[in-house]
Amino acid sequence: MMSSLATYRQDLRHRAVPLAGVLLTGALLSTAVAAQTAEQSTDAKAAIDDVVTPRVSPHDTRDYRVLTLENGLTALLVSDPDVDQAAASMNVGVGSAQDPDDLSGLAHFLEHMLFLGTEPFPEADAYQGYLRRHGGSHNAFTAPQDTNYFFDIEPEALTGALDRFSQFFLTPLFNPDQLESERNIVHSEYMARIRDDGRRELDVLNEVLNPDNPSVGFSVGSRETLDPPEGEASLRERVIDFYERYYDANVMHLALIAPHSLDELETMVIERFAGIADRGLERPVIEEPLVLEESLPLQLEMQSIRDSRHARFMFPVPDPIQHYEHKPADYLAHLLGHEGEGSLLAVLREAGLADGLSAGVGRSDERDALFTVSISLTPAGAERLDEIEATLFAAIDQVRDSGLDEWRYDEQARLAEQQFRFQQHGSPLQGAMRLAMNLARYPVEDVQYAAYRMDGFDRELVERYLGELRPDRLLRFYSAPDVEGEQTSPWFNAPWRKVSNTDQTAAAPLAGLALPEPNPFIAEDLTLLAEQHERPTQLLDESSFALWHMADATFNTPKVEWRISLQHPDANADPRQAALAHLLSGWLDDSLNEDFYPARLAGHHAEAYAHARGITLSFSGWRDRQDRVMQRTLTQLQQGEIDESSFERARYRLQREWRNAPQAALFRQAHRTLTEALVRPQWPTNDLLEASRELDVQALRDFRDAFLSHLHVEALAVGNLDEQLAMREGRQIAELLQPRARKEAIPDLTPLRIVEGLPTLHPVTSREESLVLRYLQGSDRSLESQARLAVLGQLIETPFYQRLRTEEQLGYVVNAGYSPLLDAPGLSLLVQSPDTPSDEILTHIDAFLDAFGERLGALEDDELAAYRQAVHDNLLQRDTSLSGRTNRLWRALSYGDTDFDRRERLAERVLEVSADELRQAWPKLRESATATVSYDPGDEPSDVADLTQHLAPMPEADD
Repeated sequence: MMSSLATYRQDLRHRAVPLAGVLLTGALLSTAVAAQTAEQSTDAKAAIDDVVTPRVSPHDTRDYRVLTLENGLTALLVSDPDVDQAAASMNVGVGSAQDPDDLSGLAHFLEHMLFLGTEPFPEADAYQGYLRRHGGSHNAFTAPQDTNYFFDIEPEALTGALDRFSQFFLTPLFNPDQLESERNIVHSEYMARIRDDGRRELDVLNEVLNPDNPSVGFSVGSRETLDPPEGEASLRERVIDFYERYYDANVMHLALIAPHSLDELETMVIERFAGIADRGLERPVIEEPLVLEESLPLQLEMQSIRDSRHARFMFPVPDPIQHYEHKPADYLAHLLGHEGEGSLLAVLREAGLADGLSAGVGRSDERDALFTVSISLTPAGAERLDEIEATLFAAIDQVRDSGLDEWRYDEQARLAEQQFRFQQHGSPLQGAMRLAMNLARYPVEDVQYAAYRMDGFDRELVERYLGELRPDRLLRFYSAPDVEGEQTSPWFNAPWRKVSNTDQTAAAPLAGLALPEPNPFIAEDLTLLAEQHERPTQLLDESSFALWHMADATFNTPKVEWRISLQHPDANADPRQAALAHLLSGWLDDSLNEDFYPARLAGHHAEAYAHARGITLSFSGWRDRQDRVMQRTLTQLQQGEIDESSFERARYRLQREWRNAPQAALFRQAHRTLTEALVRPQWPTNDLLEASRELDVQALRDFRDAFLSHLHVEALAVGNLDEQLAMREGRQIAELLQPRARKEAIPDLTPLRIVEGLPTLHPVTSREESLVLRYLQGSDRSLESQARLAVLGQLIETPFYQRLRTEEQLGYVVNAGYSPLLDAPGLSLLVQSPDTPSDEILTHIDAFLDAFGERLGALEDDELAAYRQAVHDNLLQRDTSLSGRTNRLWRALSYGDTDFDRRERLAERVLEVSADELRQAWPKLRESATATVSYDPGDEPSDVADLTQHLAPMPEADD
């Protein structure tokens, strides 16, 4: 019998069914049509005639329901009792491609305005404040054809969040009082990214693509572009007109993931979203081609800001989303982007011309796309672009002549099936965003499966794409810091030029290209073991070697994560030693790249990275055949030849990274400067760069010998492996490495206490914005101090953002919150501004801190309870992937938390924090010494090590 909501549902529990040669599972199915009265039940019944089932992994225990409201909105409801956060994402099928010619950035500006008040919730911070009180987060983005709004929150507060969220699409105020301030914020966002090389490349590319294609416009917006011509409709009128013209339930797709039942979620959605306007609209389709054929072939050069050299070889092709079931472009990207022996990258690396390569579809508009082969060049490669281009076309010809084999496609399909079969969901927020966007692009049955679906080798279709990869259809884009530009791109000020190829002599391709052999790393044994532990236990406790193990079956995947920390007493003793540790780990990854690329394709990942105690080896992949990867890595570390070419490749990459550090986002540099000041041992990137310049290949060989001769090793294995396998592989690690150093010989990472008189610190940067980072440090490293500051951080975030960003318009990057350094608690308050100097920013921050003290004076325990609970629940959030769980446990070990209960004890203490306790703590926090990182264009960088050398370690408890 129909309810008054006029819904129909057919619920099916999960069952395994074969489909398209892949073992899939039928999901719980429901289609519902929302209506206001029972009389509309005929419409609801009609909607179920062509019911489909979302395809999900056979190990997916979630329940799914597809809901179609009478107004045309489609929702995918996901019930998962195991998630700790509820999440929602609304994808609106309109974006910057619909910007009017005279108001670039209007779609993005509208996105900003929807956050600033609705009729039932008119306060500008009503939505953000509610989410923050209940442990949530939010954001949105505007793309050419989509605008996506998303949030997560404690499940108990989901209805209140949806109350506020749904009103974005029902009753936005477009408050006139907020228009000018938000226009300034959008401008600040634009200015914060004006030196981003990726944006600059896009800006240049837009100059040569088809100007009639609406995706080539300036999408961010600025004060200049968001200023309607005098005498015409006001900015507010234009925003409202855009909203009413394009925002429509028929182009909206909602995804909701929560622990609630499907019936509860359905009621929430129908009650809150059924009133969205039905204007009978369809998702806009771009008809104009992305590239004008007569403009090709074309060569461009652009001056980059970063010290990096890239060549991008672009070919217009049909957008492969039209053929997602067969993935012809993915097939070609696999062969051209392969990095194994005989690959295009291997040949270029051997010649000293390149150190990185990727292939695949970059830009696309659902009709047309650019298939792009992107190559990271060495300085020598930058001088031989024509030779690199010739080698690329030789690789394309090789694929055309002998690479169109069904077995190659079948191998890719097999790997895709394995990934889908054991798919891990990740965070609810990321999952909701992905599902909402997929609902807008794929049939309902493929919203989970589209990325993995490979229905069979279509040779004719692959040949069609391959036929587009011709020299006469090439757009070659080279970027480097030494390019001389004849023109400047309009919005991101990138110097660029078109290049006339006057050299009529065709370059000869390099020799040695070969197609990949069958992959030897594909796992065969995918049996799921049932053993499950609550926390790691120590299997080996020796003076120089410790092995921890945790059997974990909760993610229904036969995968294992290993972390192996190779620690040496002097690994970070000075910048030279630290640079050598980075070089050794970089050399190890580089030297195994060709051997391990097939392993990565098969789902086995190995990485080496340097840190303050030495080098960590990280392994992630299927249990079956993982031992091959681990043993090969350890053997290479000990016995692999460190030759001149591999040393120079590793050093060049590291030096490039360190040289480019000043180009990073200013707020990131501020936090890095703070860490360099208050954590030991820690070396600035400038010091590492200088040290690396004095090193040679023999220095690295000597360092390896010394490093391996006196190791302390700690290892952790988490995943679908039993104790016997963990012990066997752990013993093999110990036998190969022969560790000798005792744990006591390894220096601890130590947070330092701020003292009065600490000078303001200036980062090493070439950015043009201003910034202030004010850091308030807790009294000690006790759980009590950590709990107090964690709750204060939860309280302070929204009012700081609301006052300094929304009301005072100081900049786009504005945030405050709990920011511990290791286990030393602290609060950070940061503002980055394109046009407000640091001394003025600092005045605003201090005024806010004074006002916040007054707010604390009136705070009651009842009001504090929600914030306390949010911190507690965030600390105890369940892990959403095996790698995430392993990383959390690995961090616990690095803190010495061998009982793995520190977060539980801290969460328990958080619930005991009272308003009186915060009121007593606040004056002490304000009176204590603070650290300040600030910057204005032209400031000289500080010698951080010298200015902080007198700081003492932070005490464990208040002394």
